[in-house]
Amino acid sequence: MSHTVREKPKLLARVRRIQGQAAALERALEAEKGCGEVLHQIAAIRGAINGLMGEVIEDHVQFHVADPTLGERERREGAAELIDVIRTYMK
Repeated sequence: MSHTVREKPKLLARVRRIQGQAAALERALEAEKGCGEVLHQIAAIRGAINGLMGEVIEDHVQFHVADPTLGERERREGAAELIDVIRTYMK
């Protein structure tokens, strides 16, 4: 079983909060709120996304890279997968 399946309720709750933040941002833009308020909402969404990403990365490292029961090949694949995702995320 994947670690994302084990953490599914917690991860889905985070995603739903992010969806709520994005909806609030959309409403603020529709209502032509001030740029300060809009910027705060964008910053909050970015923080929430970064928090979600950090949690999934941490779990990935624990279950696919640092787990001593894994073989060397599996650990290398887990590390390569993580590096690829981080490079994409950093663009």
